[in-house]
Amino acid sequence: MLQVWQKSHALTVDVYQVTHSFPSDERYGLTQQLRRAAASIPANIAEGAGRRTKSDFARFIDIASGSANEALYHMMLSRDLLLLSESTYESLATRAVEVRRMLTSLAQTLRSRSSEQELKTED
Repeated sequence: MLQVWQKSHALTVDVYQVTHSFPSDERYGLTQQLRRAAASIPANIAEGAGRRTKSDFARFIDIASGSANEALYHMMLSRDLLLLSESTYESLATRAVEVRRMLTSLAQTLRSRSSEQELKTED
């Protein structure tokens, strides 16, 4: 199992736990948006891993990275609205940034391997 998937899954579980204490009037607003963005990260990694080509996998990794960016924004908004404490925000955001960096590295690796395979088939 990919380490980036494990880290993003753990982040998602923690997002669900901390958003449980958000006000009920945010249930269909910020709570849902943050949860969906976080859950989209490991879901897209899993979906991409099941694709046939490395370039297809890389595309899903890019989508997961976009979801990490979205989750980061929702975390910041939650902090600014005083729904998350500064320390909780820092912890979640640090982990989300780490996941995003790992996703960027994975996408680059997949693309370089895909390019290498294309060059070999052209020879």
